Amino acid sequence: MKLIVAYIQPERLNDVKRSLYEAEVFKISVTNALGCGQQKGYHESYRGVDIEVNLLKKVRLEIAVNEDFVKPTVDAIIKGARTGNIGDGKIFILDLPECIRIRTGETGGNAIG
Repeated sequence: MKLIVAYIQPERLNDVKRSLYEAEVFKISVTNALGCGQQKGYHESYRGVDIEVNLLKKVRLEIAVNEDFVKPTVDAIIKGARTGNIGDGKIFILDLPECIRIRTGETGGNAIG
């Protein structure tokens, strides 16, 4: 089992969800996040004061999958999120030692579905 964590541009979320659905990955958690990488933010002027904005809006996706779905899930995220510009995002793949479905008490890969 793996936990796939991806940070993407907020405007690419619908494209990523569409790609995941096409790859038959339907279980996903989405949260808003702030962060910066190579983009390093930008400057703007507000009421004559120069403001540095270095934390940009991102969307964090968390998807728990069994081993067979790791590559299709990653490929779907890349397909939906890639624009070719700096700031497209990152994908992290972590080992997931245990999963428990609260409703039934199932554990492991069966709990992920």
